[in-house]
Amino acid sequence: MATTEYLIEPATQEIVITRVFEASRERVFEAFTDPQLVAKWLGPRRLTTAVETMDVRPGGMWRFINRDSAGNEFGFHGVYHDVVAPERIVQTFEYEGEPGHVLLQTATFEDLGGTTKLIQQAVFQSVEDRDGMVRSGMREGSSESMDRLAELLAKA
Repeated sequence: MATTEYLIEPATQEIVITRVFEASRERVFEAFTDPQLVAKWLGPRRLTTAVETMDVRPGGMWRFINRDSAGNEFGFHGVYHDVVAPERIVQTFEYEGEPGHVLLQTATFEDLGGTTKLIQQAVFQSVEDRDGMVRSGMREGSSESMDRLAELLAKA
């Protein structure tokens, strides 16, 4: 199985996540834009994901809720700024437990001829915000999500 690669350079406001999937660019893009598919792969395995809102168009909003086995909820939301199927999604991302710390994410889906290279660039408001996200364990959660996405794409 492919691995998820992270580029996190010191003193920058950016994280770049890269992963190659054994699926067409159209299928990977669909997994990012179909609420029923998103709920199957987004988030760590120990949490369930509910897609409350997902209006995939420029200006459209999204909101996801992760729940743990004790019933605790963790909400995330944002706004789509640009959606070019099946090439790119630009959106904001905000964890509702830390309001006001908004980042801008660009997901680029690169066609490699039967496989797809996903490049996710996240730009934070400050280096401190970026470093806080790194310390929160985002890498583990993100890697689990990417593994779950690869598993989902392998099934269909």
